[in-house]
Amino acid sequence: MTRRRTLSLLDLDPDLAQLLRDERLREAHEQLQVEVRRLPEGPWSAGRLAATNPEHVGLLVLEGVVSREVVVADTVSTELLGPGDVLRPWAVSGSPSLLQITVRWSVLTECRVAILDRRFGNRVIQWPEVNSVLIDRIDHRAQRLATTQAISQLNRVDRRLLALFWHLAERWGRMTPEGMAVPLTLSHRMLGQLVGARRPTVSTAIGDLARRDELVRRANGSWLLRGAPIGAPSDEAERVIPMRRKLLGGEPAELLTPIDAAARPSRGPAA
Repeated sequence: MTRRRTLSLLDLDPDLAQLLRDERLREAHEQLQVEVRRLPEGPWSAGRLAATNPEHVGLLVLEGVVSREVVVADTVSTELLGPGDVLRPWAVSGSPSLLQITVRWSVLTECRVAILDRRFGNRVIQWPEVNSVLIDRIDHRAQRLATTQAISQLNRVDRRLLALFWHLAERWGRMTPEGMAVPLTLSHRMLGQLVGARRPTVSTAIGDLARRDELVRRANGSWLLRGAPIGAPSDEAERVIPMRRKLLGGEPAELLTPIDAAARPSRGPAA
């Protein structure tokens, strides 16, 4: 990490102040000062942070994109992290594992991160409104991981890729006259790691999608989506899913009723 700077966290990430009002907002703005560092593009030796004081809260990504690769045997699974995500490449204590895994970190575009250290942890206790938003961010990260896992189980790689890109568009997408632009330069290899497929299969599927004009790679390496998002459950899926849940037993009847997708809250694309 390079180039230390100390700034107000609420200037760096104003959304963290969404639950604060008036005097509490002004006080939190003054008191919640954090150190900011830059991460240069390239492999990131985050493992060196394993010896960090476990009382430090973590790292908050302010700008850029980071990838976290988990290697199991000859298979790699990738997670993309960006602004608003809280990283913690250290643990309170090492937990024993029967599965041999390797974790690799890479900075895909130059990043700025805020250091949420022990001093910050002591101060943020005074503002549970900010702490709640940070915990909400962690929960959203878990939801995104679960969504990516579900996408990787779709039949046909072309459907997985379309679902993945619409999922990425929720966070990074920009609407243009030509369609939904996803400004991430993701290689076929990395796309395979995101959807659980081999690179040659991904290349074939992308070719098919390009011929159907549903997913096009732009000259600058980013991607353009056309058409409508996939994944809205059919009537048959809505009928089968409650039946399967009922087999588990014990759910109240209202939990078995399909929810209208239009009624679900949506965060929408990032501004």
